Amino acid sequence: MANRDVRLSLFADTDFEGRRIRFTRGGAAVRDARALSFNGMLSSFRLQNVVASREVTLVLWSQTNFRGTRRVFRGSVNVDDLGSFDNRMSSFIVVGRRLTDAQINSITTNNRPPQDVVVIQQ
Repeated sequence: MANRDVRLSLFADTDFEGRRIRFTRGGAAVRDARALSFNGMLSSFRLQNVVASREVTLVLWSQTNFRGTRRVFRGSVNVDDLGSFDNRMSSFIVVGRRLTDAQINSITTNNRPPQDVVVIQQ
């Protein structure tokens, strides 16, 4: 599985500034961003699959446990300003493949992340 090729850097401020949390070498599901002391703080991020740039998905939710409003990002991307979603992220999943909308809907409905990722909870 390509999860080992995933890189994600989360930033507390726009333009990749402020406090940073990095995930390297693996997919992750964070049920509650308070576990990282990062709840409601995300303003920008860098997302990458270092081997296959299109094979990565980041899903951000506004509530814990993969609930609430969500934003989906597929493929390697740098987002310097989350705009209307700024400082709203409370949970997220990052995986080294392209999740479909149906798979993301299933995660939200069943409150169950993909099996091949590390789960971090409060």
